Amino acid sequence: MCGIIGILARNRVNQELYDGLTVLQHRGQDAAGIMTCKKRKLNLRKDNGLVKDVFRTRHMLRLEGNMGIGHVRYPTAGCSSSAESQPFFVNSPYGIALAHNGNLTNSKKLRSNLFKEDLRHINTESDSEVLLNVLAHELQKSKKIHIGKQEIFAAVTEVFKRCKGAYAAVSMIPRVGIIGFRDPHGIRPLCIGKKRTKNGTEYMLASESVAVDVLGFELIGDVNPGEAVFITIDDKLKRQQCVPGVLNPCLFEYVYLARPDSIMDDVHVHKARLRMGDKLAAKIAKDWIEHDIDVVIPVPDTSRTAAMQLASKLGIVYREGFIKNRYIGRTFIMPGQKLRKKSVRQKLNPLSLEFKGKNVLLVDDSVVRGTTSAQIIQMARDVGANKVYFASASPPVRHPNVYGIDMPSASELIAHNKTADEIGQAIGADKIIFQDLDDLISAVKEGNKNIASFDASVFDGNYITGNIDNGYLDKLKLERNDQAKADREFDNEVVGVYNNV
Repeated sequence: MCGIIGILARNRVNQELYDGLTVLQHRGQDAAGIMTCKKRKLNLRKDNGLVKDVFRTRHMLRLEGNMGIGHVRYPTAGCSSSAESQPFFVNSPYGIALAHNGNLTNSKKLRSNLFKEDLRHINTESDSEVLLNVLAHELQKSKKIHIGKQEIFAAVTEVFKRCKGAYAAVSMIPRVGIIGFRDPHGIRPLCIGKKRTKNGTEYMLASESVAVDVLGFELIGDVNPGEAVFITIDDKLKRQQCVPGVLNPCLFEYVYLARPDSIMDDVHVHKARLRMGDKLAAKIAKDWIEHDIDVVIPVPDTSRTAAMQLASKLGIVYREGFIKNRYIGRTFIMPGQKLRKKSVRQKLNPLSLEFKGKNVLLVDDSVVRGTTSAQIIQMARDVGANKVYFASASPPVRHPNVYGIDMPSASELIAHNKTADEIGQAIGADKIIFQDLDDLISAVKEGNKNIASFDASVFDGNYITGNIDNGYLDKLKLERNDQAKADREFDNEVVGVYNNV
């Protein structure tokens, strides 16, 4: 999961890109980057850290130009080295920059083909650099000095044919424009905005519509699965369906990843989460008629909408029981398990008066590794809760994600090979309630009946792209579990120390 943005305007875009990335910061807190273009010159600033820390006044002054792309990174592969922060850039042909959200599932094969057949060198472990080089190679086939929509759409068509997995991308070519495209399943989100000014029309692309809103653009809609959009240097928007596409967005986007004030594939995230609360309340009313819940308390922030609706439907008191430190990042997207464990207690502090002597129902959006849930339940007990029940607005996360979310190893998922009661015991809850998958799908799909189906692989193990087998998952486990990441981080630190000697 990452956040991407691209803007082509009449004036300098550095501030708008910065503001847009700040709004998308929830999608990645590991690194940030912006590349702008002024005539033929490209200007780049990227580094590890939050947007506010990566970009200082001196950096912003150098980011000249009326066209640019940006990225906030959340690592699922490789390590959190600044070398793997985005955007990436290649000189040939034309000079092409790219920022990518998602994960290619055939990147190893593509990497080999790029070297052996296309004669291209990949410098990092990032599949985003692979995607960029595939695009660059396909554009080079035109053998033209000046390219337009015909060459661009032809190149993206070949990208769709070669690249498997999940990818929403924005790319920039000097003196040509900005390109956006989304994989044929539409797993990761990408939307389009426009703004009419006295000097003409400006366009932007972003992972979520909230960035479009905040920057004062009008939401046109989403980039369709298998579609490419081309914003020309003279402010024209060109669109083409390059390959057949079927809309299968990631279900976990609506559960956790997206901001509630975003609209994704015509589904209002806030409304979808209200419906999740309705569905979960109906399940409790049906299966736990004689419940003794005194108060419903959300685990801030993502679950708040569902928790409020659940409490309202069941006629139970709703209270805010945890005070959140706004200066601690989202625990789920911390780059390593050790850092996640450390940050939970610093992030949340319980209000004892809301817990003492009460039977409490804690509501969270999901249970992934279970570490956070266990600590939160223990916090509630430590301040005097009588009983602590736990409800999840989504089903148990039982399977690894291969499309860009950091839950790669089944062994790291607390729900893997466990029943609901066993999960409850493992996290220390007196009772646990999970949303049914059919109810979750219904809650989201009600916002857009045209969604064919969802990528719900983390819940049901059905990988929508169809090219995932046990061998792939076993290899992924070895490459991407927390221990492997820790080892790579250590190696990176050693190299850094050596280079500074």
